Amino acid sequence: MFVANPARARPHSPLSLLALLPLLSLAVLAPSGVRASERSCEALVHYRVPGFDMRIEQAVTVPSGVPKPIPFAPPITIPMPAHCRVEGVIDPRTGRDGKPYGIRFAINLPDRWNGGFLFQGGGGLNGSVGEPLGVQASGDTPALARGFAVVSTDTGHEGHGPFDASFLADQQASLDFFYQAIGQVAQVGKQIVAHYYRRSATHSYFVGCSTGGREAMLMSQRYPTYFDGIVAGSPAMRTGFSNLGDKWVLTALDQVAPRDAAGRPIGSKAFSPAERKLIVDSILKACDAQDGLRDGLIENPLGCGFDPATLECSGSGSGSGSGSGSAREGCLSAQKVAALKRGFAGPKDSLGRQVYPGFFFDTGIASGGPGIVPGLLLGASGPLGGTPPLRMDVDAAEQVAEDDPSRVGDTDRWTHLSTFSGHGGKLIFYHGVSDPWFSAKDTIDYYRRLVADNGGARTVMQWSRLFLVPGMSHCGGGDATLDRFDMLAAIVAWVEKGRAPDSVVATGRSFPGRSRPLCPYPQHAQYLGGNPQSASSFECRD
Repeated sequence: MFVANPARARPHSPLSLLALLPLLSLAVLAPSGVRASERSCEALVHYRVPGFDMRIEQAVTVPSGVPKPIPFAPPITIPMPAHCRVEGVIDPRTGRDGKPYGIRFAINLPDRWNGGFLFQGGGGLNGSVGEPLGVQASGDTPALARGFAVVSTDTGHEGHGPFDASFLADQQASLDFFYQAIGQVAQVGKQIVAHYYRRSATHSYFVGCSTGGREAMLMSQRYPTYFDGIVAGSPAMRTGFSNLGDKWVLTALDQVAPRDAAGRPIGSKAFSPAERKLIVDSILKACDAQDGLRDGLIENPLGCGFDPATLECSGSGSGSGSGSGSAREGCLSAQKVAALKRGFAGPKDSLGRQVYPGFFFDTGIASGGPGIVPGLLLGASGPLGGTPPLRMDVDAAEQVAEDDPSRVGDTDRWTHLSTFSGHGGKLIFYHGVSDPWFSAKDTIDYYRRLVADNGGARTVMQWSRLFLVPGMSHCGGGDATLDRFDMLAAIVAWVEKGRAPDSVVATGRSFPGRSRPLCPYPQHAQYLGGNPQSASSFECRD
């Protein structure tokens, strides 16, 4: 195992780890707290953090207004408050490959500060500094609009696209991405906040999804005293294995897919649109009503016992090829049923050991369209891309994934969080049940091991909870989901007021006017009666 490494081995001043002040209830909505100090925003370009090779390249005053759209994020319709926007770099250098490197960051410092510090996690392979607004899992009110000082980083390299991995040729750039950069940016960001407002942040939070979810877990594992509250969404754990899991599904679909002119399978056409609808409708028929209400959402995925074998054609009606004829008859060929079962069950090695846990049968497995990661039935590749083999040697693929250098920054094996929980830290996980890139089953497995290694469910639920989001794809989106929820308010209330999140209300564009409670694992939302559109008509049950 890798032990915690609080950045590089260099001396830091005592200011490197800022002590947290006594508890202070922060405003959750419109900020009405501390005003910025008399120090001007522009003067921050002269500030240096002791113990760090850091320079601030730009500090400008930004007036209140609605920000520009952010790629892959829901539109922001409310104005952000006036703030000081700071851009800087830590450890600028030239790599062995002659390319410029450095841990770039940006921090937004609102004029009316609520006393809180929030680190916004990254995405993909990072490589760019996201606008630090704190949008992820914040419902309709980003963190900056609530008065948080928000920081973000590229984790030490410039990328050409979200999955540009060329930086991995540089050792230090790799280490920065895997775990070191976020530790340094957390320290520097806190000190800039303390300098600008003339006092330290009262509480610190980290919120991220995907790569940001992995970074959130890293904060609880390698930097356990840096943050009071952490939200880890759809964490990109053991990416080599999740990619293996995706390729396993695609390999199964390719066995029943039509071929192009060169004889290559077209995975996206393994199931016709009619067949995909048949599969999703059949999943709903089998599992939708288990929560007491047929409403197009499967609130209890753990209790869903859908079996693809129920769709197999009998007698001469059994078909093959594109399968559109069998779909009109309400059935699938035996070959397609076998491919569906095999793919979603996940890969096993030659000894029968589960290598990756497979995926849930859920409403989003056929989802697609702008801003949505394509569902597994659409035959799209995982985040790392690549063409799946026609036959997969799972043993060999497992060894490749196990030996991948990315394991240096992985988070799936470290469950010993006594220091984090011991200082009062709170940790929320959330994961879309229909996530096609990182299976929600893998996050469930981690949470189960976290519970087992930290004193059992009763103890762990005092500081960590997991929420599953029915129908949601990777970090958001889906044809039938409620993917709009405020985990930021939930973690703040837990940290600062001691109110554990027994449920979190979710809404979404798929079902206008509808709300549902997201429940902490292993509970699910059960209908009690009353208005079927309202979360108040449901309760969380085991």
